[in-house]
Amino acid sequence: MRALAWKANILYASRGYQVLCAQVDGGSVEWRPVGNYKPAWWRSLSSSSRLGSRLFRDGFHALAVLSSGHFVGAVPGEIVTLAAGDTEFRSTHRILRGIRPLHVAVTPDDHVFWGEYFDNRDRAEVHIYASADRGASWNIAHTFSRGSVRHVHNIVYDRWADCLWVLTGDDGAECRILRASCDFKNIDVMCSGDQQARAVALLPTPEGIYFSSDTPLETNYAYFLGRRGQLHKLVRLTSSSIYGCRVGSELFFSTMVEPSAANLGRRVRVYGSADGLEWQSLLQWEKDRWPMGPFQYGNVIFPDGENASGLLALTSIAVKPGDMETSLWQVDHR
Repeated sequence: MRALAWKANILYASRGYQVLCAQVDGGSVEWRPVGNYKPAWWRSLSSSSRLGSRLFRDGFHALAVLSSGHFVGAVPGEIVTLAAGDTEFRSTHRILRGIRPLHVAVTPDDHVFWGEYFDNRDRAEVHIYASADRGASWNIAHTFSRGSVRHVHNIVYDRWADCLWVLTGDDGAECRILRASCDFKNIDVMCSGDQQARAVALLPTPEGIYFSSDTPLETNYAYFLGRRGQLHKLVRLTSSSIYGCRVGSELFFSTMVEPSAANLGRRVRVYGSADGLEWQSLLQWEKDRWPMGPFQYGNVIFPDGENASGLLALTSIAVKPGDMETSLWQVDHR
Protein backbone atom coordinates (compact mmCIF):
# COMPACT_ATOMS: atom_id res chain seq x y z
CA MET A 1 0.00 0.00 0.00
CA ARG A 2 0.98 3.63 -0.48
CA ALA A 3 -0.21 6.33 1.93
CA LEU A 4 -1.52 9.27 -0.12
CA ALA A 5 -3.44 11.83 1.93
CA TRP A 6 -5.05 12.70 5.24
CA LYS A 7 -8.43 14.36 5.77
CA ALA A 8 -8.68 14.96 9.53
CA ASN A 9 -8.41 11.43 10.99
CA ILE A 10 -9.18 9.60 7.74
CA LEU A 11 -6.18 8.18 5.91
CA TYR A 12 -6.36 7.53 2.17
CA ALA A 13 -4.02 5.00 0.59
CA SER A 14 -3.74 3.06 -2.63
CA ARG A 15 -3.09 -0.55 -3.51
CA GLY A 16 -2.20 -0.49 -7.18
CA TYR A 17 -4.97 1.45 -8.89
CA GLN A 18 -7.49 1.15 -6.05
CA VAL A 19 -7.89 3.92 -3.44
CA LEU A 20 -8.99 2.91 0.04
CA CYS A 21 -9.58 4.81 3.27
CA ALA A 22 -9.62 4.09 6.98
CA GLN A 23 -10.66 6.11 9.99
CA VAL A 24 -7.67 6.18 12.31
CA ASP A 25 -8.61 6.83 15.92
CA GLY A 26 -6.12 4.77 17.89
CA GLY A 27 -8.08 1.51 17.64
CA SER A 28 -8.16 -1.06 14.90
CA VAL A 29 -7.77 0.15 11.32
CA GLU A 30 -10.35 -1.18 8.88
CA TRP A 31 -9.91 -0.27 5.22
CA ARG A 32 -12.85 0.31 2.89
CA PRO A 33 -12.81 1.00 -0.85
CA VAL A 34 -13.16 4.54 -2.22
CA GLY A 35 -12.70 4.09 -5.95
CA ASN A 36 -10.74 2.45 -8.74
CA TYR A 37 -8.98 3.58 -11.89
CA LYS A 38 -8.82 1.23 -14.87
CA PRO A 39 -5.37 1.49 -16.46
CA ALA A 40 -4.11 -0.10 -19.67
CA TRP A 41 -4.20 -3.89 -19.47
CA TRP A 42 -0.44 -4.21 -19.13
CA ARG A 43 -0.38 -1.86 -16.13
CA SER A 44 -2.97 -4.02 -14.43
CA LEU A 45 -0.50 -6.86 -14.87
CA SER A 46 2.67 -4.97 -13.86
CA SER A 47 1.03 -3.43 -10.77
CA SER A 48 0.12 -6.86 -9.42
CA SER A 49 3.69 -7.44 -8.18
CA ARG A 50 5.97 -5.30 -6.02
CA LEU A 51 8.89 -5.27 -8.43
CA GLY A 52 6.67 -4.72 -11.44
CA SER A 53 4.98 -1.81 -9.74
CA ARG A 54 8.33 -0.29 -8.83
CA LEU A 55 9.78 -0.80 -12.30
CA PHE A 56 6.87 0.83 -14.13
CA ARG A 57 6.03 3.45 -11.44
CA ASP A 58 2.51 2.08 -11.25
CA GLY A 59 -0.46 3.18 -9.18
CA PHE A 60 -1.51 6.45 -7.59
CA HIS A 61 1.33 8.86 -6.80
CA ALA A 62 -0.70 11.79 -5.45
CA LEU A 63 -4.22 12.43 -4.22
CA ALA A 64 -6.13 15.58 -3.24
CA VAL A 65 -9.27 15.20 -1.11
CA LEU A 66 -11.78 17.97 -1.79
CA SER A 67 -14.36 19.31 0.67
CA SER A 68 -17.08 18.50 -1.90
CA GLY A 69 -16.32 14.78 -1.65
CA HIS A 70 -14.47 14.74 -4.98
CA PHE A 71 -10.95 13.34 -5.37
CA VAL A 72 -8.22 14.34 -7.82
CA GLY A 73 -5.28 11.99 -8.29
CA ALA A 74 -2.17 11.47 -10.37
CA VAL A 75 -1.46 8.12 -12.05
CA PRO A 76 1.10 7.44 -14.80
CA GLY A 77 0.24 9.65 -17.77
CA GLU A 78 -3.08 10.96 -16.42
CA ILE A 79 -4.76 13.29 -13.98
CA VAL A 80 -7.86 11.44 -12.77
CA THR A 81 -10.96 12.60 -10.93
CA LEU A 82 -13.52 10.78 -8.82
CA ALA A 83 -16.86 12.59 -8.45
CA ALA A 84 -18.66 12.46 -5.12
CA GLY A 85 -20.65 9.24 -4.92
CA ASP A 86 -18.89 7.56 -7.85
CA THR A 87 -16.60 4.54 -7.61
CA GLU A 88 -14.52 4.90 -10.78
CA PHE A 89 -11.81 7.51 -11.36
CA ARG A 90 -11.95 9.06 -14.84
CA SER A 91 -9.15 10.71 -16.76
CA THR A 92 -9.62 14.49 -17.08
CA HIS A 93 -6.17 15.42 -18.38
CA ARG A 94 -3.58 13.47 -20.35
CA ILE A 95 -0.01 14.24 -19.33
CA LEU A 96 2.12 14.67 -22.43
CA ARG A 97 5.41 15.65 -20.78
CA GLY A 98 6.76 13.42 -18.03
CA ILE A 99 4.92 10.66 -16.19
CA ARG A 100 2.99 12.56 -13.50
CA PRO A 101 3.30 15.49 -11.07
CA LEU A 102 4.82 14.72 -7.69
CA HIS A 103 1.93 16.30 -5.75
CA VAL A 104 -1.55 17.74 -6.22
CA ALA A 105 -2.58 20.76 -4.10
CA VAL A 106 -6.07 21.90 -3.11
CA THR A 107 -7.33 25.12 -1.49
CA PRO A 108 -10.33 25.42 0.88
CA ASP A 109 -12.56 26.53 -2.03
CA ASP A 110 -11.67 23.32 -3.88
CA HIS A 111 -9.40 24.89 -6.47
CA VAL A 112 -6.83 22.26 -7.47
CA PHE A 113 -3.26 22.80 -8.73
CA TRP A 114 -0.36 20.75 -10.04
CA GLY A 115 2.90 21.60 -11.78
CA GLU A 116 4.63 19.88 -14.67
CA TYR A 117 7.43 17.54 -13.69
CA PHE A 118 9.41 16.15 -16.64
CA ASP A 119 13.08 15.79 -17.62
CA ASN A 120 13.16 19.03 -19.63
CA ARG A 121 16.82 18.95 -20.60
CA ASP A 122 16.16 21.65 -23.22
CA ARG A 123 14.56 23.91 -20.58
CA ALA A 124 11.28 24.44 -22.40
CA GLU A 125 8.56 26.51 -20.74
CA VAL A 126 6.87 24.82 -17.76
CA HIS A 127 3.18 25.10 -16.84
CA ILE A 128 1.18 25.07 -13.62
CA TYR A 129 -2.33 23.76 -14.21
CA ALA A 130 -5.44 24.66 -12.22
CA SER A 131 -9.03 23.48 -12.00
CA ALA A 132 -11.94 25.50 -10.61
CA ASP A 133 -14.52 22.75 -11.24
CA ARG A 134 -13.22 19.99 -8.94
CA GLY A 135 -10.88 18.48 -11.52
CA ALA A 136 -13.36 18.20 -14.39
CA SER A 137 -11.34 20.56 -16.62
CA TRP A 138 -7.92 22.20 -16.50
CA ASN A 139 -6.39 25.49 -17.57
CA ILE A 140 -2.88 26.94 -17.37
CA ALA A 141 -2.66 29.14 -14.28
CA HIS A 142 0.98 30.14 -14.72
CA THR A 143 3.84 29.51 -17.15
CA PHE A 144 7.53 29.64 -16.35
CA SER A 145 9.29 31.01 -19.41
CA ARG A 146 11.76 28.97 -21.41
CA GLY A 147 15.07 28.57 -19.58
CA SER A 148 13.79 29.81 -16.21
CA VAL A 149 13.15 26.46 -14.44
CA ARG A 150 13.56 22.81 -15.24
CA HIS A 151 10.31 21.62 -13.64
CA VAL A 152 7.95 22.07 -10.69
CA HIS A 153 8.67 19.96 -7.62
CA ASN A 154 5.68 20.81 -5.47
CA ILE A 155 2.82 23.21 -4.79
CA VAL A 156 1.64 23.53 -1.17
CA TYR A 157 -1.33 25.49 0.18
CA ASP A 158 -0.60 27.57 3.31
CA ARG A 159 -3.79 28.15 5.31
CA TRP A 160 -2.15 30.67 7.65
CA ALA A 161 -1.12 32.99 4.83
CA ASP A 162 -3.79 31.91 2.32
CA CYS A 163 -1.17 31.46 -0.37
CA LEU A 164 0.56 28.80 -2.43
CA TRP A 165 4.19 27.83 -2.07
CA VAL A 166 5.74 26.73 -5.37
CA LEU A 167 9.03 24.80 -5.40
CA THR A 168 11.09 24.50 -8.58
CA GLY A 169 14.46 23.06 -9.66
CA ASP A 170 17.08 21.98 -10.52
CA ASP A 171 20.22 24.10 -11.20
CA GLY A 172 21.41 27.56 -10.16
CA ALA A 173 18.66 30.18 -10.35
CA GLU A 174 16.18 27.47 -11.38
CA CYS A 175 16.04 26.45 -7.71
CA ARG A 176 13.33 28.62 -6.21
CA ILE A 177 10.91 28.76 -3.31
CA LEU A 178 8.09 31.05 -4.43
CA ARG A 179 5.12 32.47 -2.55
CA ALA A 180 2.15 32.96 -4.87
CA SER A 181 -1.37 34.25 -4.44
CA CYS A 182 -3.97 31.59 -5.18
CA ASP A 183 -4.81 33.31 -8.48
CA PHE A 184 -1.10 33.58 -9.39
CA LYS A 185 -1.40 37.35 -9.94
CA ASN A 186 1.33 37.95 -7.35
CA ILE A 187 4.47 35.81 -7.07
CA ASP A 188 7.38 36.58 -4.74
CA VAL A 189 10.76 34.82 -4.72
CA MET A 190 11.55 33.88 -1.12
CA CYS A 191 14.66 31.72 -1.69
CA SER A 192 16.61 31.05 -4.88
CA GLY A 193 19.92 30.67 -6.60
CA ASP A 194 21.65 27.66 -5.06
CA GLN A 195 21.21 23.99 -4.28
CA GLN A 196 19.91 24.65 -0.77
CA ALA A 197 16.83 26.28 -2.37
CA ARG A 198 16.26 23.06 -4.33
CA ALA A 199 13.37 21.59 -2.35
CA VAL A 200 10.37 19.31 -2.67
CA ALA A 201 9.09 19.00 0.92
CA LEU A 202 7.60 22.09 2.60
CA LEU A 203 5.52 22.34 5.79
CA PRO A 204 3.55 25.51 6.60
CA THR A 205 3.08 26.45 10.27
CA PRO A 206 1.67 29.57 11.97
CA GLU A 207 5.18 30.97 12.44
CA GLY A 208 6.51 30.22 8.95
CA ILE A 209 7.53 27.31 6.76
CA TYR A 210 9.90 24.40 7.22
CA PHE A 211 11.55 22.83 4.20
CA SER A 212 14.29 20.32 3.41
CA SER A 213 16.80 20.47 0.58
CA ASP A 214 16.91 17.89 -2.19
CA THR A 215 20.32 18.03 -3.80
CA PRO A 216 22.69 15.23 -4.85
CA LEU A 217 25.50 17.79 -5.16
CA GLU A 218 25.87 19.08 -1.59
CA THR A 219 25.09 18.21 2.01
CA ASN A 220 21.38 18.53 2.70
CA TYR A 221 19.68 20.39 5.55
CA ALA A 222 16.28 21.23 6.98
CA TYR A 223 15.45 24.94 7.22
CA PHE A 224 12.96 27.34 8.78
CA LEU A 225 11.78 30.44 6.89
CA GLY A 226 9.88 32.85 9.12
CA ARG A 227 6.98 35.04 8.07
CA ARG A 228 9.29 38.08 8.05
CA GLY A 229 11.80 36.38 5.77
CA GLN A 230 14.35 35.20 8.34
CA LEU A 231 16.03 31.95 7.26
CA HIS A 232 17.52 29.47 9.77
CA LYS A 233 19.48 26.28 9.08
CA LEU A 234 18.18 23.61 11.48
CA VAL A 235 19.77 20.19 11.06
CA ARG A 236 22.08 18.33 8.72
CA LEU A 237 20.42 15.47 6.86
CA THR A 238 22.25 12.37 5.71
CA SER A 239 20.93 12.63 2.14
CA SER A 240 18.35 14.25 -0.12
CA SER A 241 14.86 14.78 1.29
CA ILE A 242 11.65 14.98 -0.74
CA TYR A 243 8.91 14.19 1.82
CA GLY A 244 7.76 15.92 4.99
CA CYS A 245 4.66 16.05 7.17
CA ARG A 246 3.17 17.43 10.39
CA VAL A 247 1.48 15.48 13.17
CA GLY A 248 -0.04 18.12 15.40
CA SER A 249 2.87 20.45 16.15
CA GLU A 250 5.49 17.75 15.50
CA LEU A 251 7.48 17.97 12.26
CA PHE A 252 8.98 15.15 10.19
CA PHE A 253 11.23 14.88 7.14
CA SER A 254 12.47 11.70 5.48
CA THR A 255 15.63 11.11 3.48
CA MET A 256 16.21 8.84 0.52
CA VAL A 257 19.07 6.73 -0.81
CA GLU A 258 20.17 8.02 -4.22
CA PRO A 259 23.54 7.63 -5.98
CA SER A 260 25.58 10.74 -5.29
CA ALA A 261 29.13 11.75 -4.41
CA ALA A 262 27.72 14.01 -1.67
CA ASN A 263 25.19 11.54 -0.25
CA LEU A 264 26.97 8.30 0.48
CA GLY A 265 24.60 6.74 3.02
CA ARG A 266 22.74 3.51 2.30
CA ARG A 267 20.03 4.10 4.89
CA VAL A 268 16.67 5.84 4.62
CA ARG A 269 15.92 7.93 7.70
CA VAL A 270 13.06 9.79 9.34
CA TYR A 271 13.97 12.95 11.24
CA GLY A 272 11.55 14.50 13.71
CA SER A 273 11.19 17.53 15.96
CA ALA A 274 8.65 18.50 18.61
CA ASP A 275 9.50 22.21 18.53
CA GLY A 276 11.28 22.83 15.22
CA LEU A 277 14.58 23.45 17.00
CA GLU A 278 15.78 20.09 18.34
CA TRP A 279 15.87 17.36 15.69
CA GLN A 280 16.55 13.63 15.97
CA SER A 281 16.95 10.71 13.62
CA LEU A 282 14.05 8.52 14.75
CA LEU A 283 13.70 5.66 12.25
CA GLN A 284 15.93 4.07 9.65
CA TRP A 285 15.85 1.37 6.98
CA GLU A 286 18.55 -0.14 4.79
CA LYS A 287 18.29 0.08 1.01
CA ASP A 288 17.35 -3.26 -0.54
CA ARG A 289 19.43 -5.10 -3.15
CA TRP A 290 17.55 -4.03 -6.28
CA PRO A 291 19.20 -1.45 -8.59
CA MET A 292 18.17 2.14 -7.86
CA GLY A 293 17.67 3.31 -11.42
CA PRO A 294 15.00 0.90 -12.63
CA PHE A 295 13.63 -0.11 -9.23
CA GLN A 296 13.58 3.30 -7.50
CA TYR A 297 15.57 4.92 -4.74
CA GLY A 298 15.09 3.83 -1.15
CA ASN A 299 12.61 6.26 0.38
CA VAL A 300 9.93 6.94 2.97
CA ILE A 301 6.76 8.60 1.68
CA PHE A 302 4.51 10.76 3.87
CA PRO A 303 0.90 11.46 2.87
CA ASP A 304 -0.26 15.01 2.09
CA GLY A 305 -3.15 16.82 3.79
CA GLU A 306 -4.10 17.81 7.33
CA ASN A 307 -3.64 15.03 9.88
CA ALA A 308 -5.78 15.12 13.03
CA SER A 309 -5.16 11.50 14.09
CA GLY A 310 -2.07 12.02 16.25
CA LEU A 311 -0.35 9.18 14.37
CA LEU A 312 2.47 9.24 11.86
CA ALA A 313 1.63 7.38 8.64
CA LEU A 314 4.41 6.45 6.24
CA THR A 315 5.14 4.20 3.30
CA SER A 316 8.60 2.68 2.97
CA ILE A 317 9.81 1.70 -0.49
CA ALA A 318 12.90 -0.09 -1.85
CA VAL A 319 14.12 -0.86 1.68
CA LYS A 320 14.53 -3.96 3.82
CA PRO A 321 12.44 -4.89 5.58
CA GLY A 322 9.24 -3.12 4.61
CA ASP A 323 9.31 -2.65 0.84
CA MET A 324 6.07 -0.94 -0.32
CA GLU A 325 4.53 -1.21 3.14
CA THR A 326 2.44 1.39 4.95
CA SER A 327 2.75 1.64 8.72
CA LEU A 328 1.31 3.80 11.51
CA TRP A 329 3.45 5.08 14.37
CA GLN A 330 2.36 6.49 17.72
CA VAL A 331 3.82 9.96 18.26
CA ASP A 332 4.91 10.95 21.76
CA HIS A 333 3.41 14.45 22.14
CA ARG A 334 5.36 15.39 25.28
